[in-house]
Amino acid sequence: MKAEFVKGIVGGDFNLKDSLPQVAFLGRSNVGKSSAINSLTNRKNLVKTSKVPGKTTEANFFRINDSFYFVDFPGYGYAKRSIKQRNKMAKRILWYIRDSSMKPRAVFLIIDIKAGLTDLDREIIGILKENNHQIVIIANRIDKMGKLAVERQINSVRKQEPNISVFPYSAKTKKGRDELIRKIADIIKV
Repeated sequence: MKAEFVKGIVGGDFNLKDSLPQVAFLGRSNVGKSSAINSLTNRKNLVKTSKVPGKTTEANFFRINDSFYFVDFPGYGYAKRSIKQRNKMAKRILWYIRDSSMKPRAVFLIIDIKAGLTDLDREIIGILKENNHQIVIIANRIDKMGKLAVERQINSVRKQEPNISVFPYSAKTKKGRDELIRKIADIIKV
């Protein structure tokens, strides 16, 4: 998969000149959004990762195969940033999903499988639904739990959100990568 960083955006203009389709990645801080993008693109350092919550502060656009964009957003919730900076990051996400003229083809909501859906995740899902976004949940870090525990958590998420596709995933081992790549290809073809 060809992947290249194109632009980091701190304002509100998400319309790139080429108007290629966009696939957005959202999630709480430190659930592995950047790691998931790196694993999906088979690139170790395409997206900068950190153990410090709030490393990503802008919407980062990565052109994939010269045909669409992955958009990596800052995590919502806790970040090692000032309240003012956290509010700016949250406003950027909300503006993109509510007001931007560039509507993504899909929003991939990345959650930590151990935590399941949090109140913040449910709040974001509600906003995404209100704005008619296609939502896909990536339950990341399945390598950190046993098979039965993963199945229980996946079933719990599917029960809470029966109309949203849920994909078990490990950015570390790339388990579930082929299924996600197929899902992305289907979304981009639409």
